[in-house]
Amino acid sequence: MTLLPPLPKMGCGTWAWGNRLLWNYQESMDKELEAVFNHCVSQGITLFDTGDSYGTGKLSGQSEKLLGRFRASYDGQNKEKICLATKLAPYPWRLTKQSMITAGQASAQRLGQIDLVQMHWSTANYLPFQEGPLLDGLAELCQQGKAKGLGLSNYGPKRLRWAHRRLADSGIKIRTLQVQYSLLSTYPLAELELKPVCDELDIQLIAYSPLALGLLTGKYQKKSDLPKGLRKFALGQILPGVRPLLDCLKAVAEANEKTMAQTAINWCICKGTIPIPGAKNLQQAQQNTGALGWHLTTAEVIELDSASAACKKEMVQNIFQSR
Repeated sequence: MTLLPPLPKMGCGTWAWGNRLLWNYQESMDKELEAVFNHCVSQGITLFDTGDSYGTGKLSGQSEKLLGRFRASYDGQNKEKICLATKLAPYPWRLTKQSMITAGQASAQRLGQIDLVQMHWSTANYLPFQEGPLLDGLAELCQQGKAKGLGLSNYGPKRLRWAHRRLADSGIKIRTLQVQYSLLSTYPLAELELKPVCDELDIQLIAYSPLALGLLTGKYQKKSDLPKGLRKFALGQILPGVRPLLDCLKAVAEANEKTMAQTAINWCICKGTIPIPGAKNLQQAQQNTGALGWHLTTAEVIELDSASAACKKEMVQNIFQSR
């Protein structure tokens, strides 16, 4: 049985923000998220990504708890294809193989089962010796049957090959690699050239943040449209320099009678990745599913590639992305 469903599939990463929900709205928000889950699965979107660092603190792993509950309650089409993936964070206090096994066992209890367990990020940039034992812990989770498969996140080609060799010694194959990838974040594929390495090692690429925090949806036309806080500052630095790309994306979307968001997601699919856009409500989930069932032409992909390459600004890369 294959771990991941056939392409194209997408997951919903909204569970990361569970800790921002106000308690007096928790129940209604949980129902909204369950509606998102049910809609996605019914439409063939069966990969859902979360992490043990999402919805922590007072919520005690609420993200994983919700996904586990949603899967247990769902009784519709594609139920047997649901794939729940979680990322275990290499926190500074997690230094041993056993610490990762313990974390995985806790996640498995919250989710019901782990279909794909992932290292949340590589420690190569700041504490490289920490990483080996933690990878060994992930391998042990697979060997114990606590997880069906293993993936990585934020790894570059050099570190990916190192991890591949180490895990191969334990008889464990790396199934997936998550990277920040979109029309405004092409670094992992364009500069690190990860795609050929993943193809060689038979690793499926997963694209997180495929809509660049909303910039590629077209809803932010000027700085005053941006949400308040750090996101407004970060996106405000980028928005003026990406206008030609957004204009190009809009034109391609209109030619296909699709939205800009659907077109940006479809571009990721055309690049051979599984995009995992977020969806906080049913309307956003329905928007995302419109990216399925069609493909951009080769000429349209090249046109968007050129517009992306010409951008004066792009999204800041994840600080944990290794080389």
